[in-house]
Amino acid sequence: MFLMFSKMAFLAAVLLLTSGYSLLANPQPTPLQLFDARIRPIFQSEDPSSCIQCHLSSVDLKDYILPPHQQTFASLKAQGLIDLINPAESKILQLIQMGEKDRDQLAKLIHEKTRKAEYQAFAAWIEACCQDETLVQMPASESEAWAKPDIPDVVIHHTRKSRVIDSFARNIWSQRMRCFPCHTPYELDSNNPKHQQPLKKVDNFAKQYGQAHAQRLRLFKQTAPETLQYWIERSQQVSEDGYPLINIQHPPHSLILLKPTSKLPPMVNGSRQKASNTDPVSHMGGLKMHRDDPSYKAFIAWLEDYAKVVAGRYQSVQELPQDNWYPSKHVVMIEDVPKEWPNSVRVQLQIHVWNQQRSTWQVEPIAFTQNSLTPKRRLVGTLFLMRPVDETRVWQLSEETLPPGKYLLKVYIDSEQHLDRQPTAMLTTRSFYGQTIIEGEWTKTFKQARKIIGSQLKRE
Repeated sequence: MFLMFSKMAFLAAVLLLTSGYSLLANPQPTPLQLFDARIRPIFQSEDPSSCIQCHLSSVDLKDYILPPHQQTFASLKAQGLIDLINPAESKILQLIQMGEKDRDQLAKLIHEKTRKAEYQAFAAWIEACCQDETLVQMPASESEAWAKPDIPDVVIHHTRKSRVIDSFARNIWSQRMRCFPCHTPYELDSNNPKHQQPLKKVDNFAKQYGQAHAQRLRLFKQTAPETLQYWIERSQQVSEDGYPLINIQHPPHSLILLKPTSKLPPMVNGSRQKASNTDPVSHMGGLKMHRDDPSYKAFIAWLEDYAKVVAGRYQSVQELPQDNWYPSKHVVMIEDVPKEWPNSVRVQLQIHVWNQQRSTWQVEPIAFTQNSLTPKRRLVGTLFLMRPVDETRVWQLSEETLPPGKYLLKVYIDSEQHLDRQPTAMLTTRSFYGQTIIEGEWTKTFKQARKIIGSQLKRE
């Protein structure tokens, strides 16, 4: 009995010694050890971080790391990116996990391994740092020494894919019916009697040029994100003698802009030539969009913005465009225009809302349109609404519809061809011609367009 007890005591002592040795041999890693083992490799890697899943440029996880781990912790703490009470709730961890909310399942899957590795590395290191009283009590570093991107947060937010896709949906995808029926397969309804001729047209085109070519014409997919992704992929597979759909190097030479503003290919020996994707660009669908109208303005505004985002060219808030255009179905028409307006001159209309509280007109317009005079000397334009950037303003946009009310319509004549040089510009006082007050409810059809007579326009 004593012998058995002695053996048990001996085994217990061995286990205790072994356990103690194990604890001594494998102590809890220090913040420095975790930083060197898991954070520093991220800082030194030449590969981009998982930030590229949500941002097209301007930010990388490396931007938030400094070589000394104490400075990195102090910097993140000073910026409010670390929660000392609940380390697992730290904002830097939430930012890393943003990719989990991505609706693009393919992108989410591609970056999943990198994202998880970054999250686990920072979570372990932050947890250890928050248990180190010396690090917790370390004074906040001067803002100049903070580890962060060199550009403002507003610019970083502007480069988010979600913002780019939203802008694409408003400025380009919303105008897809200009390309009906050849490029909009999901807008065709075989049960709609009005679609029978368009369906026949698409079918005949496929028989004439082949299914492969017809398939390439299906530019607009079922959703805006799918469409943009397809255009990006197509733009990376272009022959040297042709323009891409999206031309990052020279946005005005993007096929998605050149095609609808080009004419039919020429006739040779009684036969129509094939459409060209290089100079001179031609379009089998003929002219679908003029350089004068607001859709052209919206197309080129998005293309130029996208090119700058991808290239990381935005460095300050002042450089960012005011990306707040929303398409509507409100139509404005000016008839019997003044005789002094030149034929085919480009005209821009800007609409201001009445501020009842201040008894004055809002300085910034809340809608615009533009076009050139028709041969009948009439101006017709569909409004793009402009959502106020400052949400404290009295006017609020709801469902891309102007509410009934009192508005000031200002007319600008582009006699100096300013819009040729800067297509996205809003004309200013130098081009001002006249204005008139309009009141009441806005309709959403061409037949019920808001009509103005040229004689109503006053200089003041």
